[in-house]
Amino acid sequence: MSDTLLAAATRWLEEDPDPTTRAELEDLVARGDLEALQDRFASRLQFGTAGLRGALGAGPNRMNRVIVAQAGSGLAAYLLEHEERPSVVIGYDARHNSDVFARDTAEIMQGAGVLAHLLPEPLPTPVTAFAIRHLGCSAGVVVTASHNPPQDNGYKVFLADSSQIVPPADADISALIDAVGRVDEMPRSDEYARLGPEVAEAYVEAVAALPQDGPRDIVTVYTPIHGVGRDTLVDVVRRTGFPDLHVVREQGEPDPDFPTVAFPNPEEPGAMDLALKLASEVHADIIVANDPDADRSAVGVREVAGEAFRMLSGDQVGALLADFMLRCGVEGTYAASIVSSDLLGRQAAAFGQPWQQTLTGFKWIGKIPDLAFGYEEALGYSVAPHIARDKDGVSAIITVMEMAAALKAEGRTLLDRLDDLYREHGLHATDQLSVRVDDPSIIASAMATLRTSPPTVLGGIGVTSVEDLEDGYRGLPPTDGIRLGLGTSARILAARIICRPSGTEPKLKCYVEVVVPVGDSVDAARGEAQTTIDGIKADLAEALGL
Repeated sequence: MSDTLLAAATRWLEEDPDPTTRAELEDLVARGDLEALQDRFASRLQFGTAGLRGALGAGPNRMNRVIVAQAGSGLAAYLLEHEERPSVVIGYDARHNSDVFARDTAEIMQGAGVLAHLLPEPLPTPVTAFAIRHLGCSAGVVVTASHNPPQDNGYKVFLADSSQIVPPADADISALIDAVGRVDEMPRSDEYARLGPEVAEAYVEAVAALPQDGPRDIVTVYTPIHGVGRDTLVDVVRRTGFPDLHVVREQGEPDPDFPTVAFPNPEEPGAMDLALKLASEVHADIIVANDPDADRSAVGVREVAGEAFRMLSGDQVGALLADFMLRCGVEGTYAASIVSSDLLGRQAAAFGQPWQQTLTGFKWIGKIPDLAFGYEEALGYSVAPHIARDKDGVSAIITVMEMAAALKAEGRTLLDRLDDLYREHGLHATDQLSVRVDDPSIIASAMATLRTSPPTVLGGIGVTSVEDLEDGYRGLPPTDGIRLGLGTSARILAARIICRPSGTEPKLKCYVEVVVPVGDSVDAARGEAQTTIDGIKADLAEALGL
């Protein structure tokens, strides 16, 4: 066995406070499993704008108590550099070790001189984002891997405005993490503040105050997909006078193994099957879902005059929520990430409100001054930035229920209102070519192909522009991505593609948008758009060797 690897593993064993990961590593050393040790020690999880996220296990390239202690110590050092008496609130979800990582963080923060507040139980991520301003804290930490597979966990950081960190804070914190000494020699304290239910109660009150007086007749099926959203959302629904949710029993309780789904993400195939089944049984009007930490939300709608349901895309839900808020007179900046639909810009302009695009992620959307509404196509929505300047799947769902109930009272559905928007602004159809890989070099190769020899025709439409987002795009900071503009015609009002590596998963994501005019039939326009998108995706996959 490599002497370097053996020395690294030995040092790790000396510091690791967790008997489970120590036993794992001791076994690997005893068996001389060089490949497994290299995987764990050849690199380390990098702290970035998404914090930390990775598979649980021993070593610096895994999520474990050593890595969490180093992150907590580095973050404490950063806060102490910027504030004389900083404070932090710490939340966590129901994944494996989330409660342990959260408690370690509280002890290390308190031991370093940062006043730490620990939430009392697994709660939705937006509760922590709300708690930062509610408690007047300098920062917040949520131990969660969001919608990643069961073997993962993560460490998300918010600063005082309750939005996620952006450069240069991520690099500054990362450098301080790298400078941390031995974990077993860190000062710890159990004198941190152990919060009761009062913060979650204040959050529920704030969300319950959002809906206006209006119709409440709506039949709703809900799944938290084995996550932590159920109890909080059920409480909000009860207080706002809506009928009780029909909760998917098999997915109602928090379960870190997510036994009924391949991936605990409402966007993934099969994740919504149990909800769709229950919706047919109870003759629901809508289906709503949270991801496991309840900062994202998905929506499904019953088709007209039938029991079939259609799951809406993130862009469709974003357009509907924006429309609802604009018609309610909510003023301010309406914002979306550059990979989300451009329809929001047309909607905002029609009501005389400013529109702004950001890089991908709520770490950017949450920074916009005077934010009225923000969304990203990956099912993240902020309908109440005054509650939390981050995506919030609980407040988004209660707003969807209010919107759907009002339309139902008129004999209409969310699908009807969406068609109204298409008639007014053109049918904006969006889709993704998303490829999950085991070898990250596949993603790097595809991005290199786009930069050096991009396709000239996709789906029978000429590529008219190639913009490298690493050079900056319309005043935005540089990021790893390529934007392809496509030609227009009488049948295509606009078309574009943005390709980028995922920031949280081993995926290449290519976002396609096509805008077609609506003549006599929205259905005909929808068919035209989908045919065009299918051709674009097929040609793009071939061009990238996917």
